Amino acid sequence: MKLKILGCSGGIGGDLRTTSMLIDDDVLIDAGTGVGDLSVADLTKIDHIFVTHSHMDHVTSIPFLVDTVGWMREKPITLYGTRETLAILHEHLFNWKLWPDFAQIPDPSRPVLRYQAIEVGKPVTLGGRRITALPANHVVPAVGYQIDSGVASLVFSGDTTTNDALWEHVNKITNLRYLVIETALSDRERALAIASKHLCPSLLADELAKLTLSPDVYITHLKPREAELIMEEVFARVADRRPKMLRNNQVFEL
Repeated sequence: MKLKILGCSGGIGGDLRTTSMLIDDDVLIDAGTGVGDLSVADLTKIDHIFVTHSHMDHVTSIPFLVDTVGWMREKPITLYGTRETLAILHEHLFNWKLWPDFAQIPDPSRPVLRYQAIEVGKPVTLGGRRITALPANHVVPAVGYQIDSGVASLVFSGDTTTNDALWEHVNKITNLRYLVIETALSDRERALAIASKHLCPSLLADELAKLTLSPDVYITHLKPREAELIMEEVFARVADRRPKMLRNNQVFEL
């Protein structure tokens, strides 16, 4: 199994793309602006989209993806999320006001998009790949994900702040190879991180102290205005974890 990073920034501009990961060629984890770099042929292969939460930087490409290729496929694209997240997307995005309700067209019996509710801790198995929602602590209902090939696992925190429940799950993953965790803001914006329920380097250090395993650690969702500063502070706080900055087009093999 291969996982490619299509976007991992907390903003846009130049080569920056917001959060999205492609598993093999048919599964997306979030659908930020990086999805737009795929060809139409690549877009037609996407059967499943797992969303962490409803914020625009994580879902912005879903409407365009479905509108572009929905009629070029023989089956609907399945959108996975918690019941709360799916309800938000249906009410505020796919509501005929911002965008059509693709779960109802061309008609409800054969839509181009279907919703599938998921629950924390209950895996979805797709061709031998297990994708399990993990707890997140954000300003809207949110999850992270464990992506398990059977050989190795990658955990993506999603957008989150202090979150003891996450580590209760993660520390039980015996084949954990990679941890991708957000650190959106610098320590000089710690108050904003707390208010917006993101991590900053000092909060990240507190969280990683709860991790009993030793995966490779990658930092994601950095705000462009202070990305270099964030990484400097991360290195200073958790040097023993040898953290790396996640990059667009990076590929993980599991």
